[in-house]
Amino acid sequence: MVQDTYNIFPVTLAVMLHALVFGSLFVAFDLSRAAAPPMPLMMKATLVSADAVAPPPVVKQPEPEVVEPEPDEEALRTAEEEKRRADARRDQKRLDRLERARLEARRERQAEAERERNRAEMEEARLRDIAQQRQDNILEEERLLREAQDAMIAAEEEVFAAQNSTEAQVYQNMIRQKVRRNWARPGTARDDLECIVAVQQVPGGEVVSASVIECNGDDIVRRSVENAVFKASPLPQPSNPLLFLRTFQITFTIED
Repeated sequence: MVQDTYNIFPVTLAVMLHALVFGSLFVAFDLSRAAAPPMPLMMKATLVSADAVAPPPVVKQPEPEVVEPEPDEEALRTAEEEKRRADARRDQKRLDRLERARLEARRERQAEAERERNRAEMEEARLRDIAQQRQDNILEEERLLREAQDAMIAAEEEVFAAQNSTEAQVYQNMIRQKVRRNWARPGTARDDLECIVAVQQVPGGEVVSASVIECNGDDIVRRSVENAVFKASPLPQPSNPLLFLRTFQITFTIED
């Protein structure tokens, strides 16, 4: 039911009813003049409430139909094609990023493998160099040792040859004669005296020690021989340096 908010219908009905009443009064007044004496007018009316009066049905107006324009098929195809191309470009960019990432990871793996291979080769080369250096050092030490031994043997052979030469005998006689000249014979010395004296000298012939190690004479004779060696200092020097000996022994006899 439609609610009459402004009471239009009851007001209209009341106005019509009052108009009808006033009209009846005019009609009755005219008729009384012509036909009969005036009679009291009686009217029976029923007051109807506005709520009791049913409002007229409200006819709902149909909403205007919205007519959508016909879609432009060419525009739709163009939009769909543009969307397809945009999607394809987006997908291609994503694939390109993935491919670049894959290639970058592959290059990094290859670079790391190359670095590791280089490190391994450098370490292997370093170990080879160390081993070769050790071997070279060993060979060099062996060579130097052989050379030193050969030089020592050659020097010993040369010294041995020099000391067993006639020149060595001359040098030893020079020492014995000088010692003999500086010896004061004790009275207890025997004619067959023979003493072996160990002598130590420094370059230049200075005697630093003289000790009788064997002698057929008494202590006085022994001390006399030792004193004779010290008095003979400096001892004669050989013409050949190979004949010089820091320590040597001389056999001292009276016949010298």
